Amino acid sequence: MFYSLAADAVLVLHLLFILFAVAGGMLLFRWRWLVLFHLPAVVWAVLIEWRGWICPLTPLENYLRHKARQEPYEGGFIEQYLLPVIYPAELTPDIQFILGLFVLVLNILVYVSVLLRVIVRRRG
Repeated sequence: MFYSLAADAVLVLHLLFILFAVAGGMLLFRWRWLVLFHLPAVVWAVLIEWRGWICPLTPLENYLRHKARQEPYEGGFIEQYLLPVIYPAELTPDIQFILGLFVLVLNILVYVSVLLRVIVRRRG
């Protein structure tokens, strides 16, 4: 039971990391110090997509599922709804490049917006 719960926790952590890397820049409007965590997360997410690397959370989750004697990604809510978001079936290198580009461009736009806001406040 422990390994199963731990694998689910890793999966949720993985999803939260993805959400943070993609959209966490919006939090910079409120807490600018998060740039210390968000910028490395964006770089890591883009590199994972562009280089075809495997995130260390994936083998950890698979290991925990193996220890729990589970078939990976079968079962309840987490497997049904979160796994297709994290591990899409049709993922190709071209799609990974586009995903990485999306994360990069989105976050560049957010960072430019935050910087412009800071500049306007300092002048005003």
